[in-house]
Amino acid sequence: MSLLSDIEGFSKSKLKPVPTKVTTVDGRLLQEDKDSHGRTVVTVLDKGKLGFVGDTKRDLQVAEILPGVVMGSQDVAQDLELLLQHKVTHILNLAYMVENQFPDQFQYLRLNILDLPETDITDFFDEAFSFIDRGRQEGCVLVHCNAGVSRSAAMVIGYLIKTEGLTFEEAFDHVREQRASIRPNDGFTIQLKHYELSLAKNLEK
Repeated sequence: MSLLSDIEGFSKSKLKPVPTKVTTVDGRLLQEDKDSHGRTVVTVLDKGKLGFVGDTKRDLQVAEILPGVVMGSQDVAQDLELLLQHKVTHILNLAYMVENQFPDQFQYLRLNILDLPETDITDFFDEAFSFIDRGRQEGCVLVHCNAGVSRSAAMVIGYLIKTEGLTFEEAFDHVREQRASIRPNDGFTIQLKHYELSLAKNLEK
């Protein structure tokens, strides 16, 4: 079967839901599951142990994707001086369990997106892209998730495919040139390739 057939036949229902365990920087062990209705259920498995030391190294890289569009990790979103330095006016928060840090200084859109292959990130594209467009018109928008590796990367790749007419590979390479650590999860990657094809088909009509 060809890659094109794989992409066109993709359905998130074919992806097997698996519990995802996440250890927070304060040592809490969380498990993310889907219930029978597809809703996310988070269970605290361990409240943390005294003496736990997480990876607290800050990631303050700001990747300039387009004029008026930058992306990064949650650390960037929590550094007011850095945000002002890059003239950020709008913040698209895709991180799970990360609050909007400066609600009085910036315009926010928060979308709780889990970094799971079975999450359909394209469901959030219309709302997110409208916010990005508005942010570019009024200043500069930061797109961030937790690590700035999967969700935010997938979002800006999708935005490039939609607004710049790039292929998935072209958009991916462009974003990776600005931020080498990006790695959208396998589900997001398949969805983005399918998204590219769906836009191309719409143009042919």
